[in-house]
Amino acid sequence: MALIEVGNQAPAFSRPNQDGAAVSLDDFAGKYVLLWWYPKADTPG
Repeated sequence: MALIEVGNQAPAFSRPNQDGAAVSLDDFAGKYVLLWWYPKADTPG
C-alpha cells in the first residue's frame, strides 16, 4: 500500500474502538479528523 501524502484524503476504513464498536471514517463525514497511532506499539524493540 502506498503512503498517504500530506493533504490527500485518507482511504475508507473501519476499525474497532476501545470498546470494541466499529468506527469508520464515514462516521466523521464533513468533520476534521486527526488520525494518530503508534506503529511500534505492542511490538518488540
